[in-house]
Amino acid sequence: MSTKNSQLNPQEKPQKKKQIKLKDRRSKNDNSANTNEEDDDLIYGRHTVQAALKSERYLNRIWIISPLRYDPRFHTLLNEAKTKGTIIDEVDDRRLDQITQRKNHQGIAAQISPYEYKELHELISQAKSKTDQPVLLVADGINDPHNLGAIIRTGEALGIQGLIIPQRRAVGITSTVTKVAAGALENFPVARVVNLSNALAELKKEGFWIYGTVANDGELIHTVKFTGAIVLVVGSEAEGLSLLIQKNCDVLVSIPMSGSTPSLNVSVATGMAIYEIHRQRWSKNLRM
Repeated sequence: MSTKNSQLNPQEKPQKKKQIKLKDRRSKNDNSANTNEEDDDLIYGRHTVQAALKSERYLNRIWIISPLRYDPRFHTLLNEAKTKGTIIDEVDDRRLDQITQRKNHQGIAAQISPYEYKELHELISQAKSKTDQPVLLVADGINDPHNLGAIIRTGEALGIQGLIIPQRRAVGITSTVTKVAAGALENFPVARVVNLSNALAELKKEGFWIYGTVANDGELIHTVKFTGAIVLVVGSEAEGLSLLIQKNCDVLVSIPMSGSTPSLNVSVATGMAIYEIHRQRWSKNLRM
């Protein structure tokens, strides 16, 4: 099988990750707000913040409009968070517009504590404890937080047991990733490793079969039988899978294309590949 340096899912050009400092955090009625807080620690939106509260993830501070503060969906959760040290600020929509840079905050925003990554051995052990046929994702250098968040959301929804990402040259779990994942991260563990090749070698020792996704020259994905413990490896937006990572895969797979568009967005292509795995196992369970 060829290991040509091709990709399953590039997009035209990865967007450079921006770090935007929140403006005008301090107001006349909020003298304790930190004007140097950055967008990387901010989440907003009712579903996203509610999921973080339910998971008992520590939140440093929550800004919320008064009507929502006493809403049954949030009241008890907010009181529990407050007993753990979270600062609860009742503010108006104008203040939330300032904090979120006029994003769709839905009346609530929160400053989150840094994301706690799993160790690789913990992720493997946890995945095996949930099912005898675990499926893990490996992302080889995703740079756009929107793509990573969408991949996490799809992976969690379709029963994937977790994700492995590299420490360098790739986006980590930021507030944007958390927001796009729409609560999925609270039930979806992520491990961050120094060396992806070494991580794949460890996964092989643990009995996982490694499938790498490429644009061309791979086996057509619908003809591959995904059984047992498997790992699906997806490439970066611009470069796809590196040659080194391709060589560490047991099988390379491709999504057949029939239109004139030469490639797919990385999160879309990953979702299609995940669904094929899910479809095969779901169909098998129905027959049984």
